[in-house]
Amino acid sequence: MYYYHRIKDTREDKDIKQADIAQALGISQTQYSRYERGANEIPVHYLIMVANFLGVSLDYLTERTDQPENPNL
Repeated sequence: MYYYHRIKDTREDKDIKQADIAQALGISQTQYSRYERGANEIPVHYLIMVANFLGVSLDYLTERTDQPENPNL
């Protein structure tokens, strides 16, 4: 699995819309969709913001761990 699949799966598990995350990032839903599909590489600063928005760790999104809890939240 690639990290963008985990982002999408986590977002869907939490019943969050792409448009909601895109708005939090200050980008269009279309641009966010490209990140989630893996068509564009997501910048690290956006990846951090997505992890915070979803309430999971960056390590979880980047598949360094299977534990979604963010110990800093």
